[in-house]
Amino acid sequence: MTPKEVIAKVKKVEISTKKLVDGLVAGNYHSVFKGNGIEFAEIREYRPGDDIRTIDWNVTARFDKPFVKEFMEERDLRVYVAIDASGSEYFGTDIEKRTRAIELAATLFFSALRNNDKAGMFLFTDSLELFVPARKGKKHVLKMISRLVTFEPASRKTDIQQSLAAISKLLKRRSILFLISDFVSEQIIDASSSWQDSGRDYEEAGGETSRNGLFALIKTLRMLSRKHDVIAVRIYDKHEMEIPEMGLVELEDEETGEQILLNTSDPEFRKNYMELVARYESSLESAFRKARVDSFLLDTAEPFEKPLIRFFKMRKMKLAR
Repeated sequence: MTPKEVIAKVKKVEISTKKLVDGLVAGNYHSVFKGNGIEFAEIREYRPGDDIRTIDWNVTARFDKPFVKEFMEERDLRVYVAIDASGSEYFGTDIEKRTRAIELAATLFFSALRNNDKAGMFLFTDSLELFVPARKGKKHVLKMISRLVTFEPASRKTDIQQSLAAISKLLKRRSILFLISDFVSEQIIDASSSWQDSGRDYEEAGGETSRNGLFALIKTLRMLSRKHDVIAVRIYDKHEMEIPEMGLVELEDEETGEQILLNTSDPEFRKNYMELVARYESSLESAFRKARVDSFLLDTAEPFEKPLIRFFKMRKMKLAR
């Protein structure tokens, strides 16, 4: 892209996501991700509607009229977005998964900006390729969006577990980490089949974690979630979940470049594929639960703000318990 095209694309992302933040997201974000505490701000005269519990009786007695103490939320939150930039993120029937990831990331960046929080970013493939430390300010947010829309990964493969291990070493202070990926990797898909076939639980796997992609992912996610608030966002395209009947189709793996000819009209093939997808979905959901990580799905065909707001509402209900 030319510099002019980059500026136009960043501006387009800014306008669409900032409008959304101003209208729907920021308030939900603020109520779900609380600050580190409350600090005293000032004393002012009582106004109708103020909570009488905040009246400062010493100052009130001195001036012979009611005064209240005003407090301010102390935030200083760090919000990081880790985005899968591998080849499979370029898949999409109508909208690429990568496009939805950029929109969601930008919305989270502007939500952090609106709430005076620091925002940072990780981009990964089969290794961590880019790290942007968390900072405040609109200039910083726009720079991250610019890096997102222009980023060209060095690899098209995926290794989520290795990338998360690298990320955990860089997160020195407690942070909120949104992990955005389709979670499509050979290790995880192979592991989901063997795990469910064996009927074994994560706790029973013991030392096998280093050899099994899914167990290794659970172990790394659990270690991260002990120190940080981790939210997994799985992006998917409906045609990955159910292959349409189109006869003979040549498919290419976005990550390896391998090509394969499939007969999508074969009932047995379609049945086996659906069973594989069901096992994969169930294994991932179970993995997130075992790692004590909240998660939500993002369908590329659906406006991305809908699942985000559903997630915020679910979080608020959990906090209210």
